[in-house]
Amino acid sequence: MSGDIERLCIERGLRMTGQRRVVARVLSEADDHPDAEDVYRRASALDPKISIATVYRTLRILEDAGILQRLEFGDGRARFEQAERDHHDHLIDTSSGRVIEFQNEQLETLQVKIAEELGYRLIGHRMELYGVPLDDGIDGASSDEPGDKSADKSADVSADVSGVQPINSGDNDPKKNDG
Repeated sequence: MSGDIERLCIERGLRMTGQRRVVARVLSEADDHPDAEDVYRRASALDPKISIATVYRTLRILEDAGILQRLEFGDGRARFEQAERDHHDHLIDTSSGRVIEFQNEQLETLQVKIAEELGYRLIGHRMELYGVPLDDGIDGASSDEPGDKSADKSADVSADVSGVQPINSGDNDPKKNDG
């Protein structure tokens, strides 16, 4: 999460206790999409007296104030990122939980066009793609097998999305980002 969460809290008139400052710092320094347990683990490393209840309360307050955005990636864990950021979409690796942020101008243009064709002016959207690495061999086949049509499809898709720009370079595997 880029940005200074504490500064946003102060600008919005939120009371900033020492423990809320610790949570804000943890969130500002996160390069992944932490859930409450991740935030608690990182915050308690900085302040061993902080409770999980304080973390949950602070996350709710920051979400209600529009500072944090709650994300649900289908794994039963609510994750968080700073709400006021440049627009981006997410690709979630369902085998590892890794979250990849990306931007693609062609995709953005297509979404506007679809809305217009349906008689709407697009004012916002959120896109989450779910997948597994191509080399996982899902369905008993990998794209390297001779005669496999998925290899051709992958090449076609790659050509169509050449404008994809990954945003984060950190590994967003929740098991590896503990602080």
